[in-house]
Amino acid sequence: MARYIGSVCRLCRREGIKLFLKGQRCFTEKCAIERRGYAPGQHGQGRPRLSEYNLQLREKQKLKRIYGLMEQQFRGYFWRAAKKKGVTGEYLLQLLERRLDNVVYRLGFASSRKEGRQLTTHGHFILNGRAVNIPSHLVKEGDVIEVKEKSRGLVPIQGALAAVDTRGLPGWLELDKTHFHGKVRALPTKEDAALPVNEQMVVELYSR
Repeated sequence: MARYIGSVCRLCRREGIKLFLKGQRCFTEKCAIERRGYAPGQHGQGRPRLSEYNLQLREKQKLKRIYGLMEQQFRGYFWRAAKKKGVTGEYLLQLLERRLDNVVYRLGFASSRKEGRQLTTHGHFILNGRAVNIPSHLVKEGDVIEVKEKSRGLVPIQGALAAVDTRGLPGWLELDKTHFHGKVRALPTKEDAALPVNEQMVVELYSR
């Protein structure tokens, strides 16, 4: 599958907000937004006139980049949400939040979604008693995610757990740091996602 391999700090600068793609670095003065809070490139400090389409596109790009998805995969989530009864944008956010790599990040087993995806692919987690290595797996209410016993001493996992209080734990998840396991208490809502994104503009973009 295709993946972005460029500088993730450029993505934050392009969107003009922190997307929290580099873990704890994003909470320090080394963050690219803190040092150069304008878009990258020769014309990054200009003031372009944004059309309605451009505004919608930027919201979609923000959402894609936050969860580390490419266009085809993101579009698949959108059409799945569009087929569901209810508010499409809110269901889209719920689907994205339920990804296992995101849940691993939210629980504090990884310092970023990218790291959560890598740790999941390498097989460091157990879901409901069974090994799982699919980052896009959608968790359900009542699911239990554990760190494998042999993986509990890994520096990335230890470091992420130590800093989880800085980010905070969403109300739809439950964490037991002592035993390295978490539980999905309920399905996430738009408020639980708490993202700086207008999901309705994403819906309007795909509905053109």
